[in-house]
Amino acid sequence: MAESPANPNGSPQPRDPREFVRDFTRYQRRLFLYVLSQVGNPVDAEEILQEANVVVWRKCDQFEPGTNFYAWACRIAGFEVMKFREKRRRDKLQFSDEFVSAIAAEEEDSAEHDEARRAALAACLGKLKSSDRELIQQRYAPGENGLSVADALGRPINSVYQSLGRIRKALLECINREMAAEFG
Repeated sequence: MAESPANPNGSPQPRDPREFVRDFTRYQRRLFLYVLSQVGNPVDAEEILQEANVVVWRKCDQFEPGTNFYAWACRIAGFEVMKFREKRRRDKLQFSDEFVSAIAAEEEDSAEHDEARRAALAACLGKLKSSDRELIQQRYAPGENGLSVADALGRPINSVYQSLGRIRKALLECINREMAAEFG
C-alpha cells in the first residue's frame, strides 16, 4: 500500500484518509449491531464499540484500501467482544464462546447479504422507467404517503397503489435475479 508521509505522532497515514473516514462512519451502525448480536446489552455494545473504534483508528495504517472495511473492522470488534467477555467470565449467565462466534458469523453473513440486496435494489431502481422511478421516489420520500402522492399527481389513490404494486413486484423480481446471479 502506498502511504503518505508519517503524521506528527510517527504513524503512517492511509493513502486517502477521507476514504477511511467515510468507511469508518458508514459502518458504525452495522458494527454496533454486530457487537450487540454478541453481547445482547446495548450499553455494553456501545462500550465495546468505542473500544473497537479506538483500535480501528490506531490501526488505520494497517487497513488496505480496496479490501472489505466492514470485515476488517468486525475482526477488531470481535477481539474487543472476546476481551469484554473474558472480563465478565465470573457472571452467572454466560453464553459459550462457540455460540457467540456462531451468532457473530451469522450477523456478518447477514450484513453482507443485506449490503448485496441494497446494491441490487439500487441497480434495479436504475433499470426502471423514469416515470416508475419517480413514483417510487415520491412515495418513499420522508413524510409522504400514497394519498399525498396521488393528490400531487392528480391521480386516483387506487391507481397510484396499483402502479406502486406493479413496480414493487418488478423490483422484487429484479432483485431476486440480481441476487441469484451474485450468489448462485
